[in-house]
Amino acid sequence: MAGTVRRRSRSFWPLAAIFGLYVLFLYGPVFTIFALSFQGPDGGLTFPMQGTSLHWYRELFAGLGVVDISAALKRSFGLGFVVMALTVLLSLMAGLAFRKGFKGAGLLFYSSVASLIMPSIIISLGIGLQFRLFDEGIKALLTQWEWTDTLESYTTLMGLYTSGLGAHLTWTLPFGMLIMFAVFNRFNPAYEEAARDLGATPWQSFRHVVLPLILPSLVGVGMFGFTLSWDEIARSSQAIGDVNTLPLELQGLTTTVTTPSIYALGTLTTVVSLAVIGLALLGVAWSRRGARR
Repeated sequence: MAGTVRRRSRSFWPLAAIFGLYVLFLYGPVFTIFALSFQGPDGGLTFPMQGTSLHWYRELFAGLGVVDISAALKRSFGLGFVVMALTVLLSLMAGLAFRKGFKGAGLLFYSSVASLIMPSIIISLGIGLQFRLFDEGIKALLTQWEWTDTLESYTTLMGLYTSGLGAHLTWTLPFGMLIMFAVFNRFNPAYEEAARDLGATPWQSFRHVVLPLILPSLVGVGMFGFTLSWDEIARSSQAIGDVNTLPLELQGLTTTVTTPSIYALGTLTTVVSLAVIGLALLGVAWSRRGARR
């Protein structure tokens, strides 16, 4: 009958309460850090708040001891964008390759996703040890060849875009590959067949048919790649060399900084992650509009 109101079942309110507690548990700490970061100059690390101001954000940009926050921020941004680009490119290539099938595909797939089930600290230690072995081998060769000047100036192969990049890719690539495998598993090849019937080359078929249809998924892969790299600590700890990313600096500051500046830094890093997610959603909406056209 028109105008009647549906009565909620008896289970609605208990389930709603459970969902509310879940949301509070999930986002409560984030909102707490946000709120405490805006305390006044006399504020501490706990409630109640002592006024409201941007004092601790000014303190953050003025510097926290010997830690260069701006340099760590730039390193995290740079590494995150490189990881994002490589994750998108390699995941797309892997999806196209596994779509056609090849000998040894199963072995390659399981070896690629195996890093997801291994403890992250073990991955980090293994990569660090591997690069130390590389260093020893290079030093031995330089000694054998008597390249004294090069040997004296040589330090290590470990660094942000060598061992650090490899450590992050062991985390982001499996997720990107799994997404692309799912996308191509439900992709309708009739679109490509229609393009070939109209005289399109394989590249034209990919450029004008396949790519616009999978572009939202590629945006999602890029978002995963950047945010996973941006927040990574365990795989970076032993494999990144003598520089630190922002999460590692943040972890170190938790034992030395006892003011709400640490909350201000946590708020800024969270805002960056949310901004990346927002840009990714805008990219998905834009790509879907282009696909409809």
